Amino acid sequence: MGLFDKLATIAQGRAALEELGIDPFNVEIEEILSPTEARINGRETLLAGTNNYLGLTFDPRCIEAACTATHAEGTGTTGSRMANGTFSGHRALERELAAFYGYASAIVFSTGFVANLGAISTLTGPGDLILLDADSHASIYDGCRMSGADIIRFRHNNAADLEKRLRRLGERTKDALVIIEGIYSMLGDRAPLAEIVALKKQYGFWLMVDEAHSLGVLGKKGRGLVEEAGCLDQVDFIVGTFSKSLGTIGGFCVSNHPELDLVRYASRSYVFTASPSPATIASVRQALRLLEAGTDLRDRLWANARQLYEGLGKLGFRLGPEPTPVVAVYMGSKEETLLAWKWMLDQGVYVNLVLPPAAPDGTSLLRCSVGAAHTPEQIDVIIEAFATLKTVGTLPRAV
Repeated sequence: MGLFDKLATIAQGRAALEELGIDPFNVEIEEILSPTEARINGRETLLAGTNNYLGLTFDPRCIEAACTATHAEGTGTTGSRMANGTFSGHRALERELAAFYGYASAIVFSTGFVANLGAISTLTGPGDLILLDADSHASIYDGCRMSGADIIRFRHNNAADLEKRLRRLGERTKDALVIIEGIYSMLGDRAPLAEIVALKKQYGFWLMVDEAHSLGVLGKKGRGLVEEAGCLDQVDFIVGTFSKSLGTIGGFCVSNHPELDLVRYASRSYVFTASPSPATIASVRQALRLLEAGTDLRDRLWANARQLYEGLGKLGFRLGPEPTPVVAVYMGSKEETLLAWKWMLDQGVYVNLVLPPAAPDGTSLLRCSVGAAHTPEQIDVIIEAFATLKTVGTLPRAV
């Protein structure tokens, strides 16, 4: 068997897409015009499928901070955090993240994926037990597998199913790690954190919350679902990313357990990965200050999220269970969804295509993500595109 033979199914799928004239997973943004607009396939396109929740990628203060750091410290660190890759900015950002959450310790990683991979695989190992939501992100699954711990999945956002599994485990629950997310990226739904914290008090497990899609989105100060639910003192670990609300790249883990600092000495994804560039660190620090400064950006974000969710709901589309900045639109078959995605792009609206197995329960989705930088008029354009899609249909002959 050749090394590429195992990819035969992927090759067949790509060939089928080429026959339809669709290439949804290699979209080239020829020119980025603003947080909400780009040039794709030669035309100006409204971006309704990015994670730029607060619109900070073009914020002049973040850009200035990145440029200043680049001129002062160069384009990269050329080393890992354990070698020459820890500059003063990296340490300062860790202190600022810990203070932001009111926690004892913080570690900055090179990406959000690497943060989950490193934290989970270092905190747990063979003989340990992890219980995770079935719809967890791939980075969580990979961290769990890399750890060698026993893995138990519970039904998505189902605290009763989690409790049923906890009851069967006896004393093992006291050292188990339960992992959930603040907002889940496929459907935009929130975890039942208060219910899970109640189970934590009863069974004594450790709790980790991935706030990738909820940092900057939820909570009075933008600290995520943990803050919104009033559970900052009940969660053991928060993992997050800088690549969404904060507008750049990188990841982190914070904890009120000072022992978290020991993770950096044993995490392979921390020790053997080049550290974030000075520009990245500087822009994150500036974005974090903007996040702490007020709620204007979050207020605009939520107004846009509600406008889109309510507008699509009035058109009769089946949507995710609640309005959040991630608005998932259920479609028909895989082929119909592919054609609908292409039709939207041809109309100048970019949304995300989500197909099985990434989509839950074998469904196919067009996933929209809104941000604070969208105008109400742009949200109306997205709604109108879906309204027209509904009239033209999604079958090849209709498109």
